[in-house]
Amino acid sequence: MRRLFTASFVYLVAGLLSGLFYREFTKLNGFPAGESTQLGLAHTHLLTLGFLVLLVVLVLERMFGLSRSRLFGWFLWTYNAGVVLTAAMLVWHGSLTVLGEQAGPMIAGIAGLGHMLLTAGLVLLMTALGRAIGRERADAPEPAELAA
Repeated sequence: MRRLFTASFVYLVAGLLSGLFYREFTKLNGFPAGESTQLGLAHTHLLTLGFLVLLVVLVLERMFGLSRSRLFGWFLWTYNAGVVLTAAMLVWHGSLTVLGEQAGPMIAGIAGLGHMLLTAGLVLLMTALGRAIGRERADAPEPAELAA
């Protein structure tokens, strides 16, 4: 549970700092307000996919003991790699946009890989959660045992 809390806290700080970077970097470079850049998306991705999702997983861990599953470790590494890779590509692409540079197809490809890792991580999480719920159901007393 400590790892989940720490990771969630790190994403909170990273999300807030990315929002600060977005605001100051665009201002410093005279980027027109209201123009589209992916820097703002990095802020929301880090806060939502990093901070909030891992807080929900922390509650699920507390309720169902997800970390007892071997899949949970795979989820944690895969999902975090996806969040970091996706956010890094958003910052890179957004920074290039603010500087007036063109982003090549490599950035889109790497961002796509980040999204694939996020998807794989979520599949691992749901599989681990399904198994934990099944394990809990199997351990629950039968209705006849409750009446006795």
